[in-house]
Amino acid sequence: MDVRDLIVVGGGPAGVMAGLLFARAGCRVTVLEKHADFFRDFRGDTVHPSTMEILDQLGWLDDFLARPHNRIDHAELRVAGREWTIGDLSHLATPAPFIAMMPQWDFLDFLRDKAAAFPGFDLEMAEPVSDFIEEDGRVAGVRLADGTERRARLVIAADGRASLVRQRAMLPLETLGAPMDVFWFRVGKATPGSALRGSVERGRLLVMIDRGDYWQCAFLIPKGKAAELTGGGIEPIRAAFAAAAPELDLSDLHSIDDLKLLSVSLDRLTCWHRPGLLAIGDAAHAMSPIGGVGINLAIQDAVAAANALAGPLAAGVEVDTLLHKVEERRRLPTRLVQSAQKNAQDRIIGRLLEPGPPLDRAPWLIRLLDKAPFLRRIPGRLIGLGIRREKVESPRAIVG
Repeated sequence: MDVRDLIVVGGGPAGVMAGLLFARAGCRVTVLEKHADFFRDFRGDTVHPSTMEILDQLGWLDDFLARPHNRIDHAELRVAGREWTIGDLSHLATPAPFIAMMPQWDFLDFLRDKAAAFPGFDLEMAEPVSDFIEEDGRVAGVRLADGTERRARLVIAADGRASLVRQRAMLPLETLGAPMDVFWFRVGKATPGSALRGSVERGRLLVMIDRGDYWQCAFLIPKGKAAELTGGGIEPIRAAFAAAAPELDLSDLHSIDDLKLLSVSLDRLTCWHRPGLLAIGDAAHAMSPIGGVGINLAIQDAVAAANALAGPLAAGVEVDTLLHKVEERRRLPTRLVQSAQKNAQDRIIGRLLEPGPPLDRAPWLIRLLDKAPFLRRIPGRLIGLGIRREKVESPRAIVG
């Protein structure tokens, strides 16, 4: 029976990037994606400067930026009837000091095309994994939905917040909670821009991401209230959107079906590994959509995993005793980001979603950021580059 060096469960950004980097190091890798294609609307489309640094280190940034995308280099917020500028990425000392907005399926197509250059890389679509194979106290592979078994020396779970690792309770999970869910929708716009915009009023929080000829919008609602809010049809929802952002052209919203509900989770595994198995990305730590950093943290996990494990795995070394290095490397940035997200959820978003008097002025921090341009670089750096960003240090095998 063929035994691969690595099986990656999940063909999202973390999974494809991990598979690519391990194959680049000379490993025989199979990435298993349950869907037949990458096309899913309202997946995270933000490629942050930290991810583009990785692409630059691999020599692929120019190729990536040659693909159609929009650029966001600052953030604006409307509070108490006024516009405030609160973030600036344009001064980051990095090859691409902006957020590239690209449909995730285009980003995944790009990574797949690059991975195809490495003979050990294999991506199989429409191959859902139903279970793990466990032998002698370790994970030895996976079982597909059709009963087929695939064996590997290491399995990486990169299959998101609905990961099989979580469904099977393979690793311990800590839930941090979230007070909100999100309606995603898109509406047309007349002129392109380069900003991330938000509208904040009591009971109405709307985020608008400039996508060139349309706005990609996120409307925050109290946790578990989606059915109640949509029970009256689209018109009350449209009225709430219009009140939050009167300039939006809502003519594209015809029915509730035009809204996509994201049930927000914030949680993390308290241990990311067991013999033969490693979890990364949302499988290891489900992030809030605040800051749009989830994909980019997942990419950093994939780079850290390859840095620690790809060389030894390609050399035939058993890596079970090395798996802890990945979690130890990525635990601090994950927990710091999640702590910041939880504080924002509990102290700001949750309170604003509760009934109360209208806001008559912006919080002091927003007023300060708007008044002092140099201070806007701080949130720009935290969102754009994050904490403890990774550098590609995994080897590249010589392909004969």
